[in-house]
Amino acid sequence: MTAIYSSGSLNGQKSSGDKKMAEKEITEKDRELAKQCLECKVCNTARKNQRGFAFWFVKWLEGGICPACKAHEKVYGRKAHEPIIE
Repeated sequence: MTAIYSSGSLNGQKSSGDKKMAEKEITEKDRELAKQCLECKVCNTARKNQRGFAFWFVKWLEGGICPACKAHEKVYGRKAHEPIIE
């Protein structure tokens, strides 16, 4: 019996390497959402003060709720609550 392989993966499924590549692609929508995060008052307060309710809120809820915070991390490689280093 002969097995058919597609793109180096079994049964036509994507390998974990293919999945990681797809996650790293930054789209125009990601850039727009990341810009929203940069302009967000709550996120800016968290980045500036690094303490308080805004910091806690952004730090613990950013990854699961806010698409702008997720895009910020994807585009800039930093969490939305982390300070901007100039």
